[in-house]
Amino acid sequence: MSLDINKIRNDFPILGEKIYEKPLIYLDNGATTQKPYTVIDTMEQIYKKQNSSIHRGIHYLSEQMTEAYEEARNTVRKFINALSTTEIIFTHGATSAINAVAFSMGEKYVNAGDEVVISEMEHHSNIVPWQMLCERKQAKLKVIPFNDNGELIMEEYEKLLTEKTRIVAVNYASNSLGTVNPVKEITRIAHEKNIPVLIDGAQIVQHGHVDVRDIDCDFFVFSGHKIFGPTGIGVLYGKEKMLEELPPYQGGGDMVDCVKMEKTTYNELPYKFEAGTMNYTGAIGLGKALEYVDSIGIDDIATYEHAMLEYTNKKLETVDGLTIYGNAPGKINVFSFLLKDIHPYDAGMILDKLGIAVRTGTHCTQPVMDHYNITGTIRASMVFYNTTEEVDMLVYALERVKKMFTR
Repeated sequence: MSLDINKIRNDFPILGEKIYEKPLIYLDNGATTQKPYTVIDTMEQIYKKQNSSIHRGIHYLSEQMTEAYEEARNTVRKFINALSTTEIIFTHGATSAINAVAFSMGEKYVNAGDEVVISEMEHHSNIVPWQMLCERKQAKLKVIPFNDNGELIMEEYEKLLTEKTRIVAVNYASNSLGTVNPVKEITRIAHEKNIPVLIDGAQIVQHGHVDVRDIDCDFFVFSGHKIFGPTGIGVLYGKEKMLEELPPYQGGGDMVDCVKMEKTTYNELPYKFEAGTMNYTGAIGLGKALEYVDSIGIDDIATYEHAMLEYTNKKLETVDGLTIYGNAPGKINVFSFLLKDIHPYDAGMILDKLGIAVRTGTHCTQPVMDHYNITGTIRASMVFYNTTEEVDMLVYALERVKKMFTR
């Protein structure tokens, strides 16, 4: 089945907007994706006619919202093929999910002299929480290097694992290089030494099929706003056994069973990790976003995006003086590049005046920039509503940028 891109684009109202009287070309999907009508309308309907706090009322609206919230949890479960809804924790986003695991794992399992393994290509949200844990517990952070193509050096990874390694945390796909890492192999190697694994899936769920049981990872996180859902909502998947053993990282309403001044007992999963009034509207919106992706077909999305990847690579290769950072085989549609002797901020500002939204800077991956000895890049990141015509306009605009700076 081929995608009807015009129909898909009509599902996203913002794609019809103009910027500086130019049609919007939105190529900043690695930062956040746009939202279809089904998500927007669902959330508007909630606030207009259905809004009520979940889990705390026996009245009609509360029961309706609670049912919709738990349905969204089951939608997430099916989307990533988790075994049970008890393994699906709603969070504020991938960042808060990683922080939750880093804190809880640290409290339970990490002591002075222990080790945590991450990779050199991680987003800051999968670096800083582990640094904070290591500082707090006097543990050691160890880093998997990558080569100049943007591929993890797996032989070095295996050497890093010791009897002191308490967790491995890596991204499934790099937000700045586009690399898709061999997470199943990474997990298998770690499990041979009984080391749990967390996978940051924020940059993969919108591009291809994810099966947490096939990967066999212990934790998996992603953000709603990266997959056409609302901001302020994310998911922490954890194997039930792991979540049962870990202490909660936040206290408050709904995560408790019985509260006495002498002692508090905690609620059952998944509620043990959902303290306070959750972003139930966001969770329901996320559920609608996942249903929307399912309606299009994640495999068809992946096929279309692969064709777009090949097209974009060929077009960018025609731009003299353009260097792409991240050329791993099988990458997602993320293109980080520099134009010779032109600062990325300058290029990005001119592209913006032409209606083209790209990201400039370090993309929250400063160690990646350090690897290449650069200060930042221009990043064009694409999803299934982007077109070859938009790629053509990007290349045309880059040529205009070059002319402006060579006069």
